[in-house]
Order: sequence, then structure tokens, then C-alpha cells
Amino acid sequence: MQTLYASKGSESDNIKSNEKFLLKSLDSMYDLFLAQLSLLIEVHKKSKDRLEKTQQKLLATHEEKNPNAKFVNNEVLAILGANEILNERIENQKENPWYLDFEYIDVIFKTILDSDLYKDYMSTKTSTFNEDKNFIIDMFTEIVAPNDKLYDYFEDKRITWLDDLPVVNTAILKLLKKVKRSSEGKFFSPKLFKDLEDRDFGLELLKKTTLNQSGFNDEIATKTKNWDAERITQIDTVLMQMAICEFQKFPSIPVKVTINEYLEIAKEYSTPKSSNFINGILDKIIKEYTLEGKLNKVGRGLL
Repeated sequence: MQTLYASKGSESDNIKSNEKFLLKSLDSMYDLFLAQLSLLIEVHKKSKDRLEKTQQKLLATHEEKNPNAKFVNNEVLAILGANEILNERIENQKENPWYLDFEYIDVIFKTILDSDLYKDYMSTKTSTFNEDKNFIIDMFTEIVAPNDKLYDYFEDKRITWLDDLPVVNTAILKLLKKVKRSSEGKFFSPKLFKDLEDRDFGLELLKKTTLNQSGFNDEIATKTKNWDAERITQIDTVLMQMAICEFQKFPSIPVKVTINEYLEIAKEYSTPKSSNFINGILDKIIKEYTLEGKLNKVGRGLL
């Protein structure tokens, strides 16, 4: 959707250039995933450094010499920091987002320290693995993911990261909820694509939508005769083009799956009324295809 929107809907656009942009955007999403995980690692490192400095004070009090190390000893953060594959991938990034922009680590760390969530967690000195895990899940959900300053930072850092952030944060939360004491290796470094077919689907959808945009626009125009063309947003047009492409060119994708997917995307990225509008147009197209025998779907339950 982003790539088609950026191409201004012209079939004369360089398809290879668009494919390159798409793949680069997907790789960039993985960079954001690593950036969010490395932020957690850096916050944990900062907590260790703070604790050590507190203990080394010249006139340290008894409490400062024997601080509550519960956060420092958090087992989930320890597993994250000790994951060699994850740390290797973070090291191999072209740029470490927190090397020069370390002040954002300070912002997140201070927000954590000031939170009631942290104070409740630190009210005791020991915890079980599940308590450690639940705290990190809550910390990520309530403090890290919605942080406005971090949001602004990601917006300035890369053009596609803001759109990627909800997907990436959801993926990280799923990992945190599944983490176990035994989690190691590739647990925190899932593949960007399930397989080559998964990767190729995006490229095929982009290519086939681009090459057939004029025809898809004609389909949309016949179903929107009572609509002023200027009232139909470009995003809505792109989403309908992609949906029609799946109807026509991807026989293994169920119609309901296609419609539901694009309605959800419309709710996220377009106007409040877009999902109802798109649903009405796609419903007309499906009824017409069904009557004319144009709906080429294979397999059970695909209508």
C-alpha cells in the first residue's frame, strides 16, 4: 500500500524501482524490531551502571551499598541481553540507533523509574520468573510502546517506521509473552519472511496491481458513478485496487480474507467512513463476478 501510494498510481512507473523500495521498507521494519529490542537491552545496561555507581559512592548509606537489585536481576532482561544471535544482529546493523541518540535511553529509563508500575515491582526484593516476565510485558505495553518522545524519534529517523511501529510492537509483545527460561538461540531473532513464497507474495501483489491499475480503476469507476472522484481518497483507491487484484489474480486467497484484510487496513490508515465505503464497492464487484462466473477461486471455502 505504501509503495503504490508513493508511486502516484502510474502504470508507467519503474516496477523494479518499486520492488526495490518495497523490499527496502520490509528490511527497515526488521531494523525497527531490532532497535526496540536493543532499547530494552540498553535500558537494562543503564540500570546495572546506575546500581554500580550508587554502591561506589564515597559516603554511601547502608541502603545505597545494599540496593534493591530486582530490576537489574530481571530474568527476562538477562535472557534478552545474553542472546548471542540477537546481539550479533544488532551489532551487524548499519547503524546503532542508540549509539549517538543515547538520550532516549535516559528518557525511557527515567520514565520507568518514575512509574507506579516500577515502584510496585520494586516493593519486594525477589520475584519469580513469571513475575519478571509480566513486569516486562507491562513495562513495554504501558511505557515503551506509547512513549511520545520515542514516537517522534522514530518518525524523524526513517520515513516508514511510524507505520511499522504497531506491527513491530505487537510482534515483540508476542515474543515476550512466550519467553521461557530456556529461550535462547533464534527465539528473539525470528525470520522476516516465513519462506520465499511469503516474500514473493508481496512482490507479486505489487507487480500485478501496478500493471493492472487502469483496468482496476475502470472497475471502481463503474461502481462509484454517483460519487465525486475527488471525494474518494487515494488510499481508498489503492486499497480497492489491491483487493480487486487479489480477487482476479490470486485464486488461492479466500474472498472473505481479502475483504476483511483491506477493511482493517482502511480503519487504520484512511478516513472513518472508508471501511464502509470500500466494503460496499467490493461487495458489488464480488456479486458481479459471481453472476458472470469471473470469480476464479480454487479450493474449499474460498468464496
